[in-house]
Amino acid sequence: QRSRFILATNQLDATQWPAAKLLQEYKQQQKVERGFRFLKDPLFFTSSVFVKKPQRVEALALIMALTLLVYTLAERKLRHNLDQQQLTVLDQRRRPTAKPTFRWILQKFQGIHLVAINGLKQMTNLTDERQLIIRLLGPPTCRYYLLSDSPPTCGT
Repeated sequence: QRSRFILATNQLDATQWPAAKLLQEYKQQQKVERGFRFLKDPLFFTSSVFVKKPQRVEALALIMALTLLVYTLAERKLRHNLDQQQLTVLDQRRRPTAKPTFRWILQKFQGIHLVAINGLKQMTNLTDERQLIIRLLGPPTCRYYLLSDSPPTCGT
């Protein structure tokens, strides 16, 4: 409101692209850039993959793009459901947040194991917070983590 933001564009139709809309679109790029930063992260292990054939480079790029899509959709769904139900999860500083990054959520899920004893499968280390996150992500995630997917316990 009290500052100026200089933005050059080739969109000359001011009725279709008013200044406020252009600025909003420009600022949305940050989300995309943050996503690509996720792909470049050492934890993603792309630096350790060596491919020589152009087809394999293309395939790897497709897999990375699909991974980013799933990551973004999961983060969006979790944040939306946290907001809708007015719930929070703990962030890295152990403070409640309704807008966690999905990277942090994935780190929270380290240490969960599938144990099979006499043909009976069970997940270990499912804390209340982890179960909440699983339920907020919906029935497919509940089934994956062997939680009941009935409507009252596992939302969509």
